[in-house]
Amino acid sequence: MKVTEVAEVAGAYLFEPTPHADERGFFCRTFDADVIRSVGLDPDSFVQDSLSRSVRGVLRGLHLRSGAGEAKLVRCSYGKVFDVVVDLRPHSPTYLGRGFFELSGETQTTLYIPVGCAHGFQALTDTADTSYRIDRPHDPTEDVTIAYDDPDLAIPWPLPVTSVSRRDREAPGLAEILRHERG
Repeated sequence: MKVTEVAEVAGAYLFEPTPHADERGFFCRTFDADVIRSVGLDPDSFVQDSLSRSVRGVLRGLHLRSGAGEAKLVRCSYGKVFDVVVDLRPHSPTYLGRGFFELSGETQTTLYIPVGCAHGFQALTDTADTSYRIDRPHDPTEDVTIAYDDPDLAIPWPLPVTSVSRRDREAPGLAEILRHERG
C-alpha cells in the first residue's frame, strides 16, 4: 500500500492499495493497521463505519464536527466521487487550504481527513458508494455544515448539483461559521 501526504491539507493522507487483478476481477487490502501506524495514526481509534449511496450529481457536504472534532478515513467503494477537504484548523500551516480528489471503486484509494477539516463530495457516476471510518461515535448535536457553494471557497464541483439535503442547502457560508467559532 502506497501512502502519500496531501500537500494542500497538513496531516491528510492518501492510502493507495495495490490491487491484484485476474479474470475474476480484483482483490486489494483497503485498511492495514501497520500502514496506518506508519504515519503516526492510531488504527484502533476508529470506532464506527458508515456507508452512503449517492446518484450522479448528488452533493454531500461540506461537513465537520464541533467539540473534539472527528477524523475520518473515506473511500469510494463503488463508482466515482469528486472529494473535497477544507482545512479549518486555525493553527495549521495549511489553514483554509483545499484538497480535491477523485476517489473511485476502481482504485479503492482511501483518504484520511484529520480533525478540524470540512469534507464533502459529489457523485460522478450513476451510483457511488462512499465508505467512512470515523474515530468517535456520531453525535448529531455536534454537526456543522458549511455552504457547498460558498464563493469564498470557490469549489469547482464538476457537475451540476442534482440534489442536496435540506441541511446542506440551507447551510451558512464559511465566514459565518468562523465568526461563530471565534465568538
